[in-house]
Amino acid sequence: MPNRSIVADHYANGSLLELILEGLHKLGKTTKTATFEDLGPVDEFHIGGRQATEAFLDQLDISATHRVFDVGCGLGGGCRFAAHRYGCHVTGMDLTPDYVDTGNTLSEWVGMRELVELEVGDATAHSHASASYDRAFVMHVGMNIRDKHRLAAELFRILKPGGVLGIYDIMRMNEGELMFPVPWATTPESSILGTPDEYETALETAGFRVTAERNRGAFSLDFFSSMQAKAASSGGPAPLGIHLLMGENAPHKIINMIDNIKNGLIAPVEIIAEKPSN
Repeated sequence: MPNRSIVADHYANGSLLELILEGLHKLGKTTKTATFEDLGPVDEFHIGGRQATEAFLDQLDISATHRVFDVGCGLGGGCRFAAHRYGCHVTGMDLTPDYVDTGNTLSEWVGMRELVELEVGDATAHSHASASYDRAFVMHVGMNIRDKHRLAAELFRILKPGGVLGIYDIMRMNEGELMFPVPWATTPESSILGTPDEYETALETAGFRVTAERNRGAFSLDFFSSMQAKAASSGGPAPLGIHLLMGENAPHKIINMIDNIKNGLIAPVEIIAEKPSN
């Protein structure tokens, strides 16, 4: 992983809660009237947002009895979606204190603190007990983690036998020079992309059995095309959206990412894996 402070600083935004509150007010909402659905456009910092989360997590067969772990949870949008959709308890971990603090506040606003708990921590080294979770997922996190084998080993350790893991990351598809900045990195030094084969090798080395893989490149381009069309028709970005998390150069980051995908250099990819029962 690049220096932890570099990663945390890249995502940090000390005024994030105020920006979200301002966006809610523009929508005619307050902290007492805001709903889980209202937060969807801003609290899921990955390609495809809520639509991608639903299609991804539905593959993990999560039930209300499961304990679920979200590695690199950001603001906790994926955690709140899982808790809302499946009725499960979700623990989220992220390296950026700003995200964790803001995410816990958002959960309070929508009455989900009993089911969703966010904490600051490192995905490759934490103190959660072995075999303590039934499901785990990772969404757009591995791009900042150099040691994919260590990440896979930690995920394998915390899952119970028979547990299921889902990874939805941006992965390197072909060689070539990427354009920066992008949403996950300002410079090449903090961008640690792996190929699907590298992810699968790390998972299998840890002991997982890979059961499915899906390239979401075409979906991502459709998503961005729709997002840009909506922004153009409304005269600008929506009051709440992932642009709030990316700062003033958000348009530049998104344009670079789209071009990198169009050029066949990267793509968001889903990988589903199981920890054997014995």
